[in-house]
This record gives sequence, C-alpha cells and structure tokens, in this order.
Amino acid sequence: RSITMAKALVLEKKGVLSIRDIDLPLIVGDDDVRIAVHTVGICGSDVHYYEHGAIGPFVVKEPMVLGHEAAGTVVEVGKNVKHLRVGSRVCMEPGIPNLHSKAYKLGIYNTDPDVRFWATPPIHGCLTPQVVHPAHFTFALPDTVSFAEGAMVEPLAVGMQATAKAKIRPGDSALVIGSGPIGIMTALTALAGGCAEVYICDIVGEKLQVAAKYDGIVPIDASKTDVAPYIMDKTKGWGADVVFECAGSNPAVNTAIDAVCPGGCVVFVGMCTENIHFDMVAAQSKEIRMETVFRYANMYDRTVALLASGHIDLRPLISETYLFKDSIKAFDRALERRLTDIKLQIVLNDYAVKPI
Repeated sequence: RSITMAKALVLEKKGVLSIRDIDLPLIVGDDDVRIAVHTVGICGSDVHYYEHGAIGPFVVKEPMVLGHEAAGTVVEVGKNVKHLRVGSRVCMEPGIPNLHSKAYKLGIYNTDPDVRFWATPPIHGCLTPQVVHPAHFTFALPDTVSFAEGAMVEPLAVGMQATAKAKIRPGDSALVIGSGPIGIMTALTALAGGCAEVYICDIVGEKLQVAAKYDGIVPIDASKTDVAPYIMDKTKGWGADVVFECAGSNPAVNTAIDAVCPGGCVVFVGMCTENIHFDMVAAQSKEIRMETVFRYANMYDRTVALLASGHIDLRPLISETYLFKDSIKAFDRALERRLTDIKLQIVLNDYAVKPI
C-alpha cells in the first residue's frame, strides 16, 4: 500500500494530543475516492478516548488520528466509481463493514463485528487533510447542504436510525430523554418523521434552551419537574407513544418505562455504562415494544436527502468552529463540557485546497 506523511491530530496516549506528521495510507483503489477533508465534528467518543484512553474493549494502545464526523471534496476517483467525480462535495460514512458478512447482507452491517470505524482503535480517523474512503460509503452533498451540515450527517443518522426503529405514525407524541447532540437530533428526526409534538427533558437548562428554539419541541427541566407525571398530564393520562432514551442512565430508563403509553415503544439510543434495573412487570403490563440502536445502517442517503429538503436545520447546534491548527484547543474546550455547547467543529479548509 502507498504510505505518505500527513499532518494530523494524533491522540498519542490518554490525555495527550499533538498535531504532527504521521504515516497514513493514501492509495486509491478502483472502488475508492480520495477526499480533501473540509470540516470535522468533535464527537463524545473522540473526547472519551482523549480523556480515558479507552471505550469498553476499545483501548488506545498506539497513536491514533481522531475524528469520524466529516465532509470534504473529492480530489481523485477510482476507475470503477461512477456516482462521484473530482470536485464532488461529499460526506463520508465512517464505518466500513465486511461486504461479504451476513450482517451486511441482512442490512444490519452496523452490527458487523468486523466493521472498521474511523477513530476506533486501531483504525485512524479523519482529522487530517486528506483521506481515502470506499466510494460506496461516500455520499454527494447537494448544493444546499454546507460542509458544516455535511459533517453532522453522521450524528443525525443516529437519530434517523432511532426514528426508523420507533415506527412513528403521523400524529404520535414523543418524549426524548437527554438534550445533548444526539437527543436534539433525535427530536428533530421524530418531528420530521410525523410526530405532532416532541417533549425533550434534561437536567441542564442551557441545553434545553437550544432545543427550545425549534418549533414543535417542548423542553422539560428534569431538575425541577417530575417528567413521567408531566407527560401523563399532557397526554391526558395515556403516556407518550414513543420514548427515546438518549441519556444512557438508570434513572432515564426508568423514566422511559413510566412515561410510555400502553402498546408504545421505548427506543434505547444512549449507551449505558452501568447495569440497568427497571420494573419489568410495568413494561410487560403495558406490552411496550423495546428497540435498541447502535449507530445506523443504510441511513446516510436518507439523512442527506432530509437535510437537503430543509425540514431540519442543524446550524443552531454548531456552538463554535476552530481552525485545524487550533484542534487541541477545540478538544480541550470539549473536555470542559460547557453547558451551552452542543457541537464543536474543526475546519481544515486551509489544507483542503492544497494537494499533498
């Protein structure tokens, strides 16, 4: 394979970042494209690796380039690629499964244990000027979708996956527990999917204020209001048709079970780091349906189309944009967990226009 020295944001080890040259493969196969990266979003998983050096079984054992939420411009195409050309503005799905696996054939390739996901040890991420990526997992951006929005397709696709699992019917009511980036994006996709109203709760008022800027989203301050009784009151004692648990905590799961209506659906989106205990009899007596979400599958093209339609505006969620040379400052800010921050992004446009 072809290796080249490229500037990148490198996680050297837990708590240590540097911007330096690193050997990265940049050979373009027949079914690949080479992309000049323009914008990369900072995800909670990136920050978790920075802070702790591991997420569950995925441990940073050697230097790793961070970043997996990206958009850019195609600068080279493989000979078999037909749907993209040099100059195409694109976003990239960061998880590449084994195309011969049973999971891929069943359309649930997000569950493929062999998936190679950007910035998940030992796979390098995309916070570097150029990357090579399979064309099959690279999607053209319409002119109406900016690079900043294109770099948010990845987290928005999680919301799309959650909404699809919920099987929303027009006129449903929904509760989203957790008002972080995924929570707000899930609320937006639930609205776009047909919900008449979406309630969103959190204990952080500043994040709720961001969510409240959107028509159709009703904020609930969980530090002041008992959420489940509030939902019961608003739904005349019936409960929410769908509850999206996006906080990943034991209290949130119990709130979801209490707030959902008989025959309703709870979608578990947040990743819990603790054992969860809830009233199974309460869940059974309502005959609720439970769904789980792990990333997404076959959602990128639909997510791009929804953004292009104008039904969802993600721009209010961008809290700050940093230049690539200030990437470490951006990650240190992410570590601060400012209450008003939703999404931080890094632009590499100074590099994107220059060939390596």
